[in-house]
Amino acid sequence: MKAPAFAYARATSVANALELLTAHGEKAKVLSGGQSLLPAMNLRLLAPELIIDIGELAELRGVVVKGGLITIGALTRHVDLLRSPEIAAHAPLLTDAVAHVAHPAIRNRGTIGGSLAHADPASELPACMLTLGATIIAHGPSGERRIPASEFFAGIYETALEPQELLVAVELPVPPKKSVYFFHEFARRHGDYAIVGLAAQALVKDGQIADLRLGFFAVGDRPLLARSAGKLVDVAITSTVLSEACSALDQELDPLEDQQATADMRRHLAKVLMARCVSSLLDRPGLRAGALA
Repeated sequence: MKAPAFAYARATSVANALELLTAHGEKAKVLSGGQSLLPAMNLRLLAPELIIDIGELAELRGVVVKGGLITIGALTRHVDLLRSPEIAAHAPLLTDAVAHVAHPAIRNRGTIGGSLAHADPASELPACMLTLGATIIAHGPSGERRIPASEFFAGIYETALEPQELLVAVELPVPPKKSVYFFHEFARRHGDYAIVGLAAQALVKDGQIADLRLGFFAVGDRPLLARSAGKLVDVAITSTVLSEACSALDQELDPLEDQQATADMRRHLAKVLMARCVSSLLDRPGLRAGALA
């Protein structure tokens, strides 16, 4: 199947892209890497009248670490994140997660801005943004708008971006020293859409978790920052405590059923991931089995 006919404009600057978005609003779509937009158009899920190509805007590329913040331009490709020494040093969770994004051909074209704006609930990067406490930076007719990741994702393929706004960058706080992280996803094959996934960041002191953020994906219509993580902070974690946290997580989830998994299967796998995550963060393999017994 091919996309319906559309007009095309190559933006020459961020200001030019905003002019085009202001003029055409919801009738236009922004093209960055094209790895999400073009398949959706070919499947006739989207039919914009105008494509605004921002691919040549070099000012939207790159990673900068300064003043305790990591700023990532919206056009930074997945492969750039994967190879970035700054990301590996300051946000290794993101390096691990990107390695699970689809396949090399897609990682060579896909961008972080495109992935976040597409807001697929089974995608790795939106959950990472929740876990890492990111701020999404958008430009629009009224200037810059900074949107916490926790308020950005609004549903399946829905975000807080207004039709006249352009996602230009992502800002992450540099995690504290000695932070530990965990990333894993269940998928039929490496590179397939996740059935359930988890991105986690934590601080561990004296054998206890002092801070913990658990970002689940593919468990609902948007990524989920689990409140049940609070049950694991500043307590001596036993199998019973972990089991209670898994039960609390179960109450938070509202997974969808599709051709890959039932809702019950996703609930079970999410709890398996939580147990594996805590076991890994504390380096206590014995916790896994006991928590799910």
